[in-house]
Amino acid sequence: MQSVRRQLIALGIGAALAGTAQAAGDPAAGKVKFAACAGCHAIPGHTNAYPNYPVPRLGGQHPDYILTALNGYRTGERQHPTMQANAFTLSEQDTRDIAAFLAGARTPEAPSPIRGNASAGKAKSGTCTACHGADGNGNIPLYPRLAGQHEDYLRKALGDYQSGARRNPVMKGMVASLSAQDLDDLAAWFASQPNGLTVVKAD
Repeated sequence: MQSVRRQLIALGIGAALAGTAQAAGDPAAGKVKFAACAGCHAIPGHTNAYPNYPVPRLGGQHPDYILTALNGYRTGERQHPTMQANAFTLSEQDTRDIAAFLAGARTPEAPSPIRGNASAGKAKSGTCTACHGADGNGNIPLYPRLAGQHEDYLRKALGDYQSGARRNPVMKGMVASLSAQDLDDLAAWFASQPNGLTVVKAD
């Protein structure tokens, strides 16, 4: 874990790990501002049009990670035309408010059926736990919660880090040697974990 921390600080993105908290957002304002996002992120089972994969669950996600993700869409680190267009229109305060709302927007939701081999994924998840926690509910604000996220979304994200479609040097190194079966198994393990992310209830 210390080596990962050192890598992040060397890359200039480890401020949260060094104890620098993000400025607080206003959850009530964030709920209003999230209305533009609700058409995708507040609909259970909603999928991205192309390529076809589930829209990620955001309820209960770390605020710092939401800020990192939105900034990634702004800068082009993450490639998704709709998200890039939406993130570009947000002010810094907008993103903080939305992130604060999402952190507390966890609602009861039945887990999705898991198709992959979660047991095999657990056995392969050792290198993930320092940042994401043993069950995907890690408490380091900079890193996303993975527990309960859609299995297909996790598989897509891991594949994008591997291919470079998501440009993150730490994650690219972590997944570089993983096989397609490894990605499937890890996605199944973290998706199967309870008390994790949910669809946002925006009304």
